[in-house]
Amino acid sequence: MLTLQISELTTPQRMHYLQHAIAPRPICFASTINAQGQVNLSPFSFFNLFSINPAIVIFSPSLRGRDGTTKHTLQNVLAHPEVVINMVSYSMVQQMSLSSCEYAQGVNEFTKAGFTMQASTLIKPPRVAESAIQLECKVQEIKSLGSQGGAGQLVIAQVLCMHINHNVLDANNQINQPQLDLVARLGGDYYVRANQASIFTVPKPNVQLGIGIDALPQSIKTSKILTGNHLGLLANVTQMPVIDVNFNDAHAIQIGQYYSLNPTEMEQELHHYAAQLLNQNKVAQAWQVLLTLA
Repeated sequence: MLTLQISELTTPQRMHYLQHAIAPRPICFASTINAQGQVNLSPFSFFNLFSINPAIVIFSPSLRGRDGTTKHTLQNVLAHPEVVINMVSYSMVQQMSLSSCEYAQGVNEFTKAGFTMQASTLIKPPRVAESAIQLECKVQEIKSLGSQGGAGQLVIAQVLCMHINHNVLDANNQINQPQLDLVARLGGDYYVRANQASIFTVPKPNVQLGIGIDALPQSIKTSKILTGNHLGLLANVTQMPVIDVNFNDAHAIQIGQYYSLNPTEMEQELHHYAAQLLNQNKVAQAWQVLLTLA
């Protein structure tokens, strides 16, 4: 394993390793205005949600690594502490990237990147009409992490209101996550797309405690077929399952009959079958298959 001492790396080296490792990162597509009312639009991937009540997001227009100069967005929020954070969907990712060019102060990136300015309701900076979700924010604090190139400048902003396109809402006015089709930043030129093909679900632990992997039968814990993810699913039940006398799975029965004279092979086949079920989040069924070995 390669071990790196961060203090011994140059700024470009730190950027390479950290931005590739800590990913994907959501994108803050920030629209701001300067003291003269001129509009700026720029993306930042040092960004996330940090509080629900109050609703707080933080993004960081870091000082430029090559010379330590400040970016227009930082200058703008210092002069006028308001920002619209426009979420970036796949359909606009190339235009978003174009807007990150270092145009001169006063150049409108909405125009350069072909976006439509839409008036905000509570603050002065405009929204990106093409963005499916827009957050109007009031800047609460700006915290500098240093004055050298690459130093973060944390913009702590409170979300005042959200605008959500009806195209990404379901019948209950809840956000349809795959429909939103967000993109996120990786290292270098890499991005990732959060569409239907790449999104998956992981059941959250209940308010009740899962039994834990340490409570699993030894044959399951030491399985060479079941992965850590499989064990995590099995161990998230709130109590050890028992055999259901009404459980009737033709494939499990067939395995038991075919390999009845070879318990080792039967266990392997049942573990393979349980793994298939767990890959489909059929945890209760997988448990019953594994309990046939009891």
